[in-house]
Amino acid sequence: MNNRTVRRTLAAAAVVSVGVLAGCSSGGGDASSDTFTWWDPYPQHAEGSAWDERVQTCGEAAGVAIQRTPYDTTSLTNQALLAAQEGTSPDVILLDNPAVSTLAETGMLSTVGELGLDTSAVDANLLAAGEVDGETYGIPIGANTLALYYNAEILDEAGIDPASITDWESLTAALEQVDGAGHRGITFAGINTEEGSFQFLPWFWGSGADLAQLDSPEAVEALELWTGWLDAGYAPNSVIGNSQNTTWEEFLTGDFAFVENGTWQVNAAAEADFETGVIELPARDGGPAPAPTGGEFVVAPVQDDADRYETTREIVECMTTPEGFVETAETFAYYIPPTPEGQEAFLADHPELETWVAAVQAAKGRTSDNLGTDYPLISEQLWTAVQDALSGSKTPQQALEDAQRAAEAATAG
Repeated sequence: MNNRTVRRTLAAAAVVSVGVLAGCSSGGGDASSDTFTWWDPYPQHAEGSAWDERVQTCGEAAGVAIQRTPYDTTSLTNQALLAAQEGTSPDVILLDNPAVSTLAETGMLSTVGELGLDTSAVDANLLAAGEVDGETYGIPIGANTLALYYNAEILDEAGIDPASITDWESLTAALEQVDGAGHRGITFAGINTEEGSFQFLPWFWGSGADLAQLDSPEAVEALELWTGWLDAGYAPNSVIGNSQNTTWEEFLTGDFAFVENGTWQVNAAAEADFETGVIELPARDGGPAPAPTGGEFVVAPVQDDADRYETTREIVECMTTPEGFVETAETFAYYIPPTPEGQEAFLADHPELETWVAAVQAAKGRTSDNLGTDYPLISEQLWTAVQDALSGSKTPQQALEDAQRAAEAATAG
């Protein structure tokens, strides 16, 4: 059996378990030679929206019509797996980057090499989220990530220059000054979901820790940083249940000096009732911490009709030119182009986003280090450890030791 046949066989076997999760859908199997199917996770962008027009333009450039179907993020992954089982995969999917390895490992995705796509200009740290066992499945259309927003009025009153915050020690000292000035320090999301892991990872990676060893001394130090802030009163008890949305709502009250949040809040920050700024999340010993990347990859499912791939390639290339990356960033207002050329062009019009470009350049994919489908199993144990430590039910050391044992058991198969 050749590699494609092996992948298709694996796909058929792997998706049986998810078939009950979603109903049937129309996909590539229903498309004609002049209509190509496209799925994405943007139901908020309806037909006729700027995003919908962006997609349709790429179809027109390839000489075909695009039949676009949006799903929410979780449903999209399930629908894609089911469609592969039924032989009705769409021609193109825009997929949340941690899910790329999930689909790739079933064998249902074509590699960029098979499609003849050139990814040499894409930043390696961003492309890594789509790499599995040395093969690349798809191209990021842009990226978002995390940083520290700050309330400039509080920092001014406390006598803090945000540029002086370069490592954990200087950040904690700033929180102490803020507290002494009668304000609240920092809020973040420690919720027991993927958002909790997403927000903890910059501190985890910024300590030098590795997801293959959750209970390393570096990992313990990162969790002690968070629990130390909570114990000192620099962070509120609400962080235990906070989502990223609720942390932002807390920040907008004007009570907090800092909030850890993402690129998607740029417009909301500009509209806040107080002056805001943003700095990169600091690593323990200085410099930017690697924050996890958010954002979607454009991927191409395997098709029975190989004649469709040439047009698929043209559609994907339209989405991934330097100009295309910038247009996508402009359309969403919170995506950073994934290539140096695209970033330079984007900054020419948006110099105020320089910090975000730098944060994306330092970012890291959650499934990088070839974690693939092991990542969600490890992540669940990580967010559980964060919860246990923040609640005080376990010390950071105990919580992470238990997490490591559970992660090893979960990924042993």
